[in-house]
Amino acid sequence: MANESSSTITGIFRLLRPQQWLKNVFLFAPLVFSRHLFEPPFLLSAVIAFVVFSLVSSVVYVLNDIADRDADRLHPKKRYRPIASGIIPVWMGIIVAVVLAAIAAGIALRFDVRFWVTVLVYLALNLGYSFGLKQVILVDVFVVAAGFMLRVLAGVFAINVLISPWLVLCTLFVSVFLAVSKRRGEILLSAEVESSTGRPVLKHYSIEYIDQMMTVAAAGVAISYALYTVAERTVHIFGTENLIFTTVFVLFGIFRYLYVVRKRGTDDNPTHVIVSDVALIVNVFAWFISCVLIIYSKELALWIA
Repeated sequence: MANESSSTITGIFRLLRPQQWLKNVFLFAPLVFSRHLFEPPFLLSAVIAFVVFSLVSSVVYVLNDIADRDADRLHPKKRYRPIASGIIPVWMGIIVAVVLAAIAAGIALRFDVRFWVTVLVYLALNLGYSFGLKQVILVDVFVVAAGFMLRVLAGVFAINVLISPWLVLCTLFVSVFLAVSKRRGEILLSAEVESSTGRPVLKHYSIEYIDQMMTVAAAGVAISYALYTVAERTVHIFGTENLIFTTVFVLFGIFRYLYVVRKRGTDDNPTHVIVSDVALIVNVFAWFISCVLIIYSKELALWIA
């Protein structure tokens, strides 16, 4: 009995996919680049928004697993998911989703209507993705990309600040880049494992086409980020042109990610690719620390003095 309860608890935890919450760090971009990182009220609002989006994203994952349970049972990896494997029954998954949604709604009461609308659009898009849009070529990729864009907008509305259009555009290219790389892994995995039927939409993609899209998206990331760092508004707000030097980390990150994706081939989880590669982790931290040192140089100098 104890083992069964433990298995159920573990299954529910896995059902929430907490490792995927890492994607919600995009909510903190407006906090960092609006120069409010070290102000407790702004930081608290951003953290609460992160929690809300994490709960809502888990709701989406649960409903997606319920909708895809039959197809997941034919997949070499997804068949071990709690609902597909039978560890968590469908009715329990529905209860978990409802409870998570209620908790998220209660926590989000502190935010204004713009944040609520953003969350609802995110939820609607992802439900549409789970129940049909993921079978439409290119639309599937851009729905995933829109999710990242909405995270950034939620971060903006949570702390009520403005953000550079260049940074929003950069987020778009980053999200398309990651979404396309996920498709690449899925295609290779589907071709490698005969027992996997894969998503029907994958038949409309090819590795050559995917690689071309990744190249375009990668170029978009590099160009939009570089233009953001030298934009007149950016230089005026931060009082320095030195942010351009952080572009080297962006370029290294792109090239390293492309290398890892091609090396691993069938890894269809962008989050796993990033957190399991030491060079990428170090690069992300180096980029973040460099940005903080440059953007908050005056504040840090006052603290040191």
